[in-house]
Amino acid sequence: MLSFGSMRVRVAAAGVVLVVVGVGGWQLLPSRADTGRTITVGTTDVVTSLDPAGAYDAGSWSLFSNVFQSLLTFEPGGVTPVPDAAKSCAFVGTDQRTYRCTLRAGLTFPSGRKMTAEDVKYSFDRVKGINSEVGPATLLDTLSSVDAKGMTVTFHLSSSDATFPFKVATGAGSIVDRTKYPRHSLRSGTGVDGTGPYTLTEYTKNKRAVLAPNSRYEGAVSDTGRPIVLRYYASPNALEKGWKAKRVDVATRALPPATLASLAPSDPDKHVTEADSAAIRLLVLNTKTGSPLHSARVREAVAALINREKLVNDVYDNTTDPLYSLIPAGITGHTTSFFDDNPSPSVSKARSLLTQAGVQTPVRFTLGYGKGRGSAAQEAAELKQQLEATGLFKVDVTGYEWTDFQKRYAEGKLDAWTVGWVADFPDPDTFSAPLVGTGNTLKNGYSSKAVDRLIADSELYEDRAKAEADYEDLQTIIARDAPLIPLWQEKEYVVSSEDVGGGQYVSDGTGVFRLWRLSWI
Repeated sequence: MLSFGSMRVRVAAAGVVLVVVGVGGWQLLPSRADTGRTITVGTTDVVTSLDPAGAYDAGSWSLFSNVFQSLLTFEPGGVTPVPDAAKSCAFVGTDQRTYRCTLRAGLTFPSGRKMTAEDVKYSFDRVKGINSEVGPATLLDTLSSVDAKGMTVTFHLSSSDATFPFKVATGAGSIVDRTKYPRHSLRSGTGVDGTGPYTLTEYTKNKRAVLAPNSRYEGAVSDTGRPIVLRYYASPNALEKGWKAKRVDVATRALPPATLASLAPSDPDKHVTEADSAAIRLLVLNTKTGSPLHSARVREAVAALINREKLVNDVYDNTTDPLYSLIPAGITGHTTSFFDDNPSPSVSKARSLLTQAGVQTPVRFTLGYGKGRGSAAQEAAELKQQLEATGLFKVDVTGYEWTDFQKRYAEGKLDAWTVGWVADFPDPDTFSAPLVGTGNTLKNGYSSKAVDRLIADSELYEDRAKAEADYEDLQTIIARDAPLIPLWQEKEYVVSSEDVGGGQYVSDGTGVFRLWRLSWI
């Protein structure tokens, strides 16, 4: 899913090692003195919408993880979906085109109304029907129709899709009360009617969300946790001020790079959790007719000039790692396709590519970013400097408010833009179909029959390791076509006060933001 700032993190999937710095066994058990006191969490996340049909971004989905239920979820560190709102789920037959779930009995919405299979059908139909420009409908591209009968839900797929259970377990599968959410439009206001571990008792956009443990909750979570206040900060620097002033007990996503680089595990006043991450940052290029970056040769020239090591060092104080592939390190199918094509920046190669494209230099294009959070402005300035220093490009940089930014690139009003991408679920499919498949969520106009075929082939395998060759071939094509350019891969940092535990469980690459795992110690 999309992330707002340039420091938005989710721990990677299988194969990524969690490194806990300066913490011990105290984080595993809450204190007997934990009597339900509120824990305040500070973040620079942005919530686009409280309606699951209208958001496909990390900040919104983090909140959805806590206030809504999906039929399936992921256990901490797990790579296989397990039942949550469902009692059981399984494919019917051998072609992986029919998926059936039986609901757990006794699930109750805040109104007291019992959840039925009709609510599940209604929720999925809304996402597909509303098809919001910034919603998750593209994630459900293989879903053809949904049937509901009693407590049984049956999903009919347009093609074989072994990854469909993963998609059901995401924010796109959030189940809403069909009597509270309009069928053909997004719900307005600040109300939320879900069956998750928490209820949303108060919400002020860009300020705070107040969460109370849901006493009605039934599902995969055994302990619905302590009361939580989420405080939303406009920038990493503002979050850092809130942390230093002790207005938050936990700071995550994200503190300024210089602050992260200086974190000391030996500091007795805080606990630091550091881990590798599968969250990535991308430079997306508009491939549509009329864009100065329409030609693949021009896009290749951009890719040939970017110095990731300098970007990571100068802008992020080496708190991120250079990334040379669409699929990040630690995920099945990771390669170094962009490095293989461009082991170091090359002005001569870029000039040759532009000559082949038959364009005049400098090639002028616009570069947009979501302003106000993270180091996106500094990042854009660094990219502009690197490209313009060659004399081959002229880059006009502009920052936009997040919602305006999303609409601008979706409508094709930008030639290039930078975004973060966070795994929807622990599988390489989340870095392929949504990013480079035809009709992708980045809205950059890219379409390749070869890429679409490889995506479809990769979705045939329930044993996901068998899809590795397809993903390797896919990334070779992406490095050649350059509809996007991977920039860097994040590290995960969660900083908490000395009396708060559970930080290492909050985010672990499964797409679930587990606020209920935080506790006083």
